[in-house]
Amino acid sequence: MDTILSIRNIVKVYPNGVVANKGISFDIEKNTIHALVGENGAGKTTLMKILFGIEKPQEGKIIYKGKEVHFKSPLDAIHNGIGMVHQHLMLAPDLTVAENLTLGIEPRKWKVFLDTKKAVDIAKRVSEEFGMEVPLEKRVRDLPIGIRQRVEILKALLRNAELLILDEPTAVLTPQETEVLFKTLFDLKKHGKTIIFISHKLKEVKAIADRVTVIRDGKVIATEDAGSLTEHEIAELMVGREIRFERIPPSPKVGAPLLKVKNIRYRNKENVEVLKGVSFEVRSGEILGVAGVEGNGQTELVEILTGLRKADEGSIVINGEEVIGKTPREIREKGVSHIPEDRMKNGVAENAKIKENLIVDRYYKNPFSKGMFVDWKFITKYSAKLMKDFNVLATSPDALVSSLSGGNIQKVVVARELSMNPSVIIADQPVRGIDVGSEELVHRLLNEARDKGSAIFLVSADLDEVLELSSRIIVIYNGEIVARFDDVEGLTGKDLGPYMLGVKREA
Repeated sequence: MDTILSIRNIVKVYPNGVVANKGISFDIEKNTIHALVGENGAGKTTLMKILFGIEKPQEGKIIYKGKEVHFKSPLDAIHNGIGMVHQHLMLAPDLTVAENLTLGIEPRKWKVFLDTKKAVDIAKRVSEEFGMEVPLEKRVRDLPIGIRQRVEILKALLRNAELLILDEPTAVLTPQETEVLFKTLFDLKKHGKTIIFISHKLKEVKAIADRVTVIRDGKVIATEDAGSLTEHEIAELMVGREIRFERIPPSPKVGAPLLKVKNIRYRNKENVEVLKGVSFEVRSGEILGVAGVEGNGQTELVEILTGLRKADEGSIVINGEEVIGKTPREIREKGVSHIPEDRMKNGVAENAKIKENLIVDRYYKNPFSKGMFVDWKFITKYSAKLMKDFNVLATSPDALVSSLSGGNIQKVVVARELSMNPSVIIADQPVRGIDVGSEELVHRLLNEARDKGSAIFLVSADLDEVLELSSRIIVIYNGEIVARFDDVEGLTGKDLGPYMLGVKREA
């Protein structure tokens, strides 16, 4: 096979002294899917930013299609046939799909006015050429995340990308959307495209990749055929130690219900009934897992539980007190923590410091404040300890959250939410976008919180996670609980699948 890209001895040191890449070298063969894996902060995204012209290395060279290249900007990379789909998508939400696809290369009437019809025709042609259907005249903000991602990929293909970089492309996709994406990537490979696939999900790496490169602490640990490594072997190369994922036995100390939910009903703005009389309890010392394909009411349910959305009917009792109608802060004051589904939207203030994000819900309390004054010296020390305990990789508590990798941002959220000693934990996709070592840490911390008496409501699109952690499981489909499993011993994804897809339901 021909080599399309050779990365040779790339060294990147940031002004704050962080060495992100420490002499990275490997080759990528043309017309393959090459996976790049490593822990959060291992240097993967930095390396891809160098390749795409966003960052400049201090040392090393990039040889692309047989020639050494020095990209001054992403525009340079695009002109040379390299496209990148970022972890947090770079689309203009108020523009239509066709307008986003042709942004920067817009067809003009008389060299002045935007030719909307021609823009739609161009977008339609590229969509049909690669078999990726998208609603060309809809605004991006109205599209589900899987379709938005398809728009990003088409945007790169329209600019003649031969090498496509996908940074954590499945982090926010449903299993069904992931399947569609994989079909798209296989089709692109048939069209002669080469794909760099950055992911933490090792099942997906095994399912899609021809080759895999493992990076640890800024260095290449191995580059192998994906078929020659097991998931466990890749995980151990990533973290440098043995990783264990085993089903957690139920706690012997299960107490009284701390969260009681009864007959929650909710209609959205389109008057569609999203939740249809949902009822359940979560007891002290247990994890109630929610299995279900995303988009069946889980997001709305979590937002109602945490005060971010109002239910039309029903009751929510936390620690013996009704909280329907309470604000998010009032609900938090009842001992409820919330790891949100979308960390960037509801989890962090990305332009604030790590320490500010870690104390945003407690800055007004002792010992964080003394009288009218915030004690920043104490907060800095407290934040540094949390960063160490939760393995947040950053230079200091004063670093901006926006400077962190996606996985480290998730760890900031988890650190804040689990350090408040909550009695009830609402954990919505708690390990989304984090590496296997950090996933193991978060699962251990949730288990420890459960054993200390917390009641945990776990929502996850990852069935393995639900099966591994849950003491009991409910399945939600089309806004209703269609099955309850009080005994999870021996339960598998195949048992849950028919209920999740609405093929089967309990009487």
